[in-house]
Parts: sequence; structure tokens; C-alpha cells
Amino acid sequence: MKRTENNWIIKNIFKVNILVYILGIIAILIGSFKEYLILNIIIIVHELGHFLVAKLLKVDVKKIYIYPLGGITKFNMPLNTKNIIEFLILIAGPLFQNIAYFILIYLFPYDKELILIYHISLLVFNLLPIYPLDGGKLLNLFINNFLPYKKTLKLIIKISYLLVFIIFIIQKNITINVIVMLLFLVVVIHKEENKVDYVYNKFLLERFLNKYQFKNKKIIYNINNFYKNKENIYKEKGTFYTEKEVLEKKYNFFYKNR
Repeated sequence: MKRTENNWIIKNIFKVNILVYILGIIAILIGSFKEYLILNIIIIVHELGHFLVAKLLKVDVKKIYIYPLGGITKFNMPLNTKNIIEFLILIAGPLFQNIAYFILIYLFPYDKELILIYHISLLVFNLLPIYPLDGGKLLNLFINNFLPYKKTLKLIIKISYLLVFIIFIIQKNITINVIVMLLFLVVVIHKEENKVDYVYNKFLLERFLNKYQFKNKKIIYNINNFYKNKENIYKEKGTFYTEKEVLEKKYNFFYKNR
């Protein structure tokens, strides 16, 4: 039963990019499979950290994508999930990666320097405040405490573009790997940018369809300025409206005119 469950996780949760297999074959042919193996163990354990903590917190994992230089774990998680839950899931990746580092230097004692280089490189890269890397998501959670949800998304995307540009400028030796990495980041950031309105509407619809209770309240003057993890009080022409009243007006009108 346990073996069947493990096979199901590997087949349905993990999605490995074809380039990973191609690079694996190349690594075997040129005699650097051990280096390739070490790098991918670090990547996989990092993503398993997200996966295991998400499962522990009863958050559904949609897919774990493994790429040549990293991975991305996608969750079926409401956008209104508490910040502390998102934080624990996000920080689990780097924490598990540190555990993987100590295990690897025990298994491969003659490759400590190589393992350290891979470990630090992946850790620093992943914690860059670029969305949707872990560092970008962590910064997004932090800014959400001070700015509205939609403004936070737009700001973090601008920061991400700026950092990619800075990384490109400060590079002394531009290699193919660096170019591919930066192009990949630009493509991913652009996709997130195109989804801002969709994500915000989903965020509001969740608030409309579900009952959330928050300790803190915030007065807003525009429906595009809803805060996360706060009860929003809408003020218009001196009159105050509850969050529920504003969202009922917005979505009931939508459903009536479908």
C-alpha cells in the first residue's frame, strides 16, 4: 500500500522537465554524473521540504516541477491563506536544503567544496527577492502587512524586473547559463504580471464566497485596495460599508447580468 502511494506521488506530483533527462545523459557521457546527481538531490530535497510541510499543514500540493537549475512547487492554496502558514511552507524549502547539505557532505566527504558551492549558489538564488522565487514570495508576504494586496503584487513584480536587470548589469562574465537563467526569470515574471488582475479577482471572490475572521481592520476608499489578513471597511462619501456589503454588491450584480 505504501509503495503504491509512493509511486502515485512520483507519477502525479513530480513533473520533470525534459532538459533534466537530457543533461543527465550528457553528464553520464562526459563523466560528471556525480556532480549532476548532487545538484539534483539538493533541488529535489528543497522542493520536498515545501511538499512535506504543506501536507503537515493540510495544504494540497498541485505539482512539483523540477528544472535543470531549480524547482517550483505549486499549491492548491487559497489566496487568503494566513501569512504564517505560507511563511512556514516557504521557509521549509531552504531549511530542508540545509539538511540535505549535511547529509551530502557525509555521503560524499571528498566533494565538500563542490557540495558547498552548489548549496550556497542555489540557496542564494532561490532567496533572491524575485517573484515567484521563495525570496520574492517571502518579500510579498512581508509587504502585504503594509500595502493592499493588488499594489503589493504590482510592486513585487517591478522589484523583480529591476533585480533581474541589476544582476545582468553586474555580471562580469556573461555565460550561457546566466543568460538562460535570466531569460527564464523574465518569462516567469511576465506571466505573473499578466495574471495580476485575475489573481486579485480570485482573491476578492474567495472573500465573497467564504467567511473569514480577522483581528485587524482597515479603512479603504477603493475596491482595488483590499488588504490581505485584514477586515476591510469601505468608505464612500462619508458612509461606511462592510466588506461583505461591498463584495455582495460587486458579485451579485455580476451574477444577475450573466
